[in-house]
Amino acid sequence: MTKLNWGLIGGGEGSQIGPAHRLGASVDGLFQLAAGALDADAAKGRMFAQSLGIAEDRAYGDWQEMLAAEKTRSDKVDLVTIATPNATHFEITKAFLEGGFHVLCEKPMTMTVKEGEEIVKISRQTGKKCAVNFGYSGFSLVRQMREMIAAGELGEVRLVKAEFAHGFHADAADADNPRVRWRYDPAAAGVSAVLADAGIHALHMACFVTGQEVSTVSADFASTIASRDLEDDAMINFRMNGGAVGRLWTSAVAVGRMHGLSLQVFGEKGGLAWQQEHPNQLHYTPLNGRTQIIERGAGDLYNAAQKASRVTIGHSEGMPLAFANIYCDLAEMIHADKAGGSSDGAAFLFPSSEDGLRSMASVYAAVKSAHASGAWQDAVPALLK
Repeated sequence: MTKLNWGLIGGGEGSQIGPAHRLGASVDGLFQLAAGALDADAAKGRMFAQSLGIAEDRAYGDWQEMLAAEKTRSDKVDLVTIATPNATHFEITKAFLEGGFHVLCEKPMTMTVKEGEEIVKISRQTGKKCAVNFGYSGFSLVRQMREMIAAGELGEVRLVKAEFAHGFHADAADADNPRVRWRYDPAAAGVSAVLADAGIHALHMACFVTGQEVSTVSADFASTIASRDLEDDAMINFRMNGGAVGRLWTSAVAVGRMHGLSLQVFGEKGGLAWQQEHPNQLHYTPLNGRTQIIERGAGDLYNAAQKASRVTIGHSEGMPLAFANIYCDLAEMIHADKAGGSSDGAAFLFPSSEDGLRSMASVYAAVKSAHASGAWQDAVPALLK
């Protein structure tokens, strides 16, 4: 396939997420980094963009300049990735969708449910897709879990247990560290901290692998460091529209936990367990049987898992390659769109704007529940009912 032109907003020098996107987009040779507005400091952003090989006239000072210029080019970018602070996601995503561009937005897609509903509507009206970077859904064995469950190997799913707990914000002395402080400031982070930052990855993964959506939630939030206005630990009970019961623990103060993303699914005929820190192994236990280890790259995996496996069996595989699978999904969609075929996001595995909306609706429902002593709340956004 012909290389697609790719543009990046944010993710500049020193960014935590920028390198993973650049690696993920480039590893298969499907995209070339053609344009970028990489930093809030225009001069710094232009310089870094050119160091990455972006032409001087497409190394932009800000996203507004990039949008105005790219719209007029015959070789305009085919996909724009938005890797800026959370509060800017809605404005930039909206502008590029309306400008005629497909978008991959970092999570959370928006800060509010209302904004999320507007993005879904714009995407539907323009025909331009907004994917959301729940990038861990790109791991090969996560897709194996999805296929096994869809094929009925677990039977009816009864229970889902999801975790995303780390300890990197456990030091109270970091209260004034600007890299940490903003995450617990409602003006910068919105209504939730650790759930909206980390927990929604686990919540999305629960939905992705089971094929079910969250319908109601009951939540307990804690700010274990007194100076924080938003939660640094949360326990969420949730129920899904296919009948499964869910439990989610997410934390930023779990000292000794590193990344901490894991998922277990229990059905009437067996169970599955996967950890992001050990992504090459999926544990499968059939009812009344012995636990088996399914290795990434093995020859008998489902096609979706084989397709998402990048390196020889036995070697480690990590987050940038999971991101690469999201970019592959998007490239397939864009080429289908250019060829006049179906570009329906439902035909591909990348997380959609509807997924982004559902995630934010679940966050708001959990916040409401936590403020109401755990009372169950409706988590389905009005637009998707």
